[in-house]
Parts: sequence; structure tokens; C-alpha cells
Amino acid sequence: MPAKPRKRNAEPVADLVSAIVDPVLRRRAGISLGLIQSWEEIVGTRLAAGSRPERIVWPRRRSDDDPFEPATLVVACEGFAALALQHETSQVIARINAFLGFSAVGRIRIVQKPVLRMEQPRPRGPRKLTPEEEARLKGRTAGIRDEGLRAALERLGRGVIGDRR
Repeated sequence: MPAKPRKRNAEPVADLVSAIVDPVLRRRAGISLGLIQSWEEIVGTRLAAGSRPERIVWPRRRSDDDPFEPATLVVACEGFAALALQHETSQVIARINAFLGFSAVGRIRIVQKPVLRMEQPRPRGPRKLTPEEEARLKGRTAGIRDEGLRAALERLGRGVIGDRR
């Protein structure tokens, strides 16, 4: 009997890329892609706007009997973020270790340099309503006596109707 062809579901590109990139990052920089992707969640949006993790530097062990020593996380920061990160170092270390699941990082070394940021596309506003849609919206809000409430509901209606595609 011939084997049935296996159906494969579509896989997100991020999963495929992380499977390729993660081992390279671990070998070269000692850092995982998960830490880089979750940086904003770990340190917060204010600190993440001007900083990014670069690499984890593990101390050399002379023999297998040496006790475990935590690593140093090298973080690239821009001006204001360096000062803010320096003040919140102990909290950031605790969050990173909680993310990694063990006390891997013992200290943070800040390197001041420009940080590349991915600009988020600005959301566009709702489209303009057609004259028919505008008339229908005016008809629905015509029975409201309070001017402020009517204007607010019309703005809301324009946003809801204009957002439909």
C-alpha cells in the first residue's frame, strides 16, 4: 500500500528563522533570539526604546570543579537610556533571570552607541465616509438632544463605519 502523503500546515516564518538564527546567536554572542525578541517585555517600553542586548559574556572556568559564576550582559544604550538602565540595573537583572529561568546574569555592562530601532508604521485613520453612509449616520443620531453626546457618537460612528473594509 502506498504511504499517504503527509499534510503540512503552514508554519510562521519567525519559527523557521529562529530555528536557523538561534544557534548562530548562541555560538557567536552567547545570547538567545528569545531574549532579543522579548527585550521590550523584560525591561519595559521606556528602556527598550533606547537599548538592546548585545551579548552575554560568560566567565572562563579553569576546571570543572570551579563554582558557577553568573555572566555579564552587554547592553547597547543611547544617552538617556544608559542612565535609566544604570538606575534600574538590579530590577532588570532580576527580570532577565526570571525570563531565563535561572540566575544567569550577575551584572550588566552598558555600552553607549546608537541603537537601531524598527519604526512602527503609524496607523492610518479611518477612511472618509460616502455621502450615503454619512446620511445614515446623521439619521441614527438625529434623535439625540445633547449636542456633545451627539457629536461624540457621530465621531465614534465615523470611526467604526470608516474602519470596515
